[in-house]
Amino acid sequence: MSTNVAPEVTSRTIDAEAEVVGLCQDLIRFDTSNPTSTERAAADYVAAKLAEAGIESELIESEPGRASVFARIAGEDPSRGALLLHSHLDVVPADPADWQVDPFAGEIRDGYLWGRGAIDMKDTVAVFLATARELVSSGSRPPRDIVLAFLADEEAGGKLGSQWLVANRPELFEGVTEAIGEGGGFSYPLDDRRRLYPIENAQRGQAWLRLTARGRAGHGSSPNEENAVTALADAISRIGHHKFPIRLIDSVRGLLERVAEIRGVVFDADDIEASLDRLGPDIRELVEVVLRNSANPTMAQAGYQINVIPGVATAGVDGRFLPGQEEAFLAELDSLLQESVTREFIHRDIAMETSYQVPLVEAMASALIAEDPDGIPTPYCNPGGTDAKALSKLGINCYGFKGLRMPHDLDYARLFHGVDERVPLDGLTFGVRVMRRLLAAC
Repeated sequence: MSTNVAPEVTSRTIDAEAEVVGLCQDLIRFDTSNPTSTERAAADYVAAKLAEAGIESELIESEPGRASVFARIAGEDPSRGALLLHSHLDVVPADPADWQVDPFAGEIRDGYLWGRGAIDMKDTVAVFLATARELVSSGSRPPRDIVLAFLADEEAGGKLGSQWLVANRPELFEGVTEAIGEGGGFSYPLDDRRRLYPIENAQRGQAWLRLTARGRAGHGSSPNEENAVTALADAISRIGHHKFPIRLIDSVRGLLERVAEIRGVVFDADDIEASLDRLGPDIRELVEVVLRNSANPTMAQAGYQINVIPGVATAGVDGRFLPGQEEAFLAELDSLLQESVTREFIHRDIAMETSYQVPLVEAMASALIAEDPDGIPTPYCNPGGTDAKALSKLGINCYGFKGLRMPHDLDYARLFHGVDERVPLDGLTFGVRVMRRLLAAC
């Protein structure tokens, strides 16, 4: 189902910095937990806020309640490729019993806005929405067309959001050549003064696998050299203890070389372990997950009674592979499986890597440095995945960038899907100023 939301007439210029906290607070108060809730109420709110600023939008449901919102702002040069700003409206669930505050109350405390989605990613929804409202209400036009997409279902892989829209409504992305979404542009402390801002230009691919071990069923008291549970246990133990070799991709190398330059240490691509020792434990923690392919057993199931040896046992494995490494990853994983264990895909998605040396990245870096002179932009590989995977299938060059400055003593990465998720109020206004500069220059 699709609904066009007509723009209203506004006579005032909207102040994005003044309203961004309130927008984010309102958005957090919509419980859009995936899969227990839907995005429709939040999508209606976004569409209404766009209309209030004079921006026509289209609200699209892939299934009842699973709603996304699209809008397009005309630029000065329609011959240029459009820039897509995408964010998602859904969040992962939160158990109020684990939190210091109600995760859906949007409470402001100690200079932070607390709640599920505060950094993943209703903060960015609010920044994109506030900046777009300010831009249009002021009568300004960006250098090129800006497409806004507020998407459903990202937390479950985008099957009812980005993937559905790419397959069923590709005209929404007409003319889009580049996209900005989540996965980068947050601050990471380097020392007491300086901050790294990793700009995501790569993502690992996903290979979620089901392992199936087959053997001979029998009585639990009898010897059985074809025990499916034993075969499965052997396989998942080998996988769980296996360490894949280092594969240094360009985005990770670029980050490491830049930090080495800043810290005045030697970076040796032929001896990554020694280089990481020189760079320090903080940088090792940041990049270790994107130096290798990985596979982690996460689930196991077998049997129905303790005195019966089952004929089949299964396990789930979360596999991730770096750009250009899918075949090598699968071959290496297969070498860990004995003949009685087979694998099949539960979910499979691409790895991607996009050029860092482009004008859009230069504009991102300039916008960041203008607002934070102690900020240092670098390339970055996201260890997970975002809606960018679906968008890249249309030939769109995708980047992760939110322009969020965090306090040095708050671990941004640990807040993702975690308890007591929160965003600094001045981080939201910082994001507006960065995005304002970027949209004026892009």
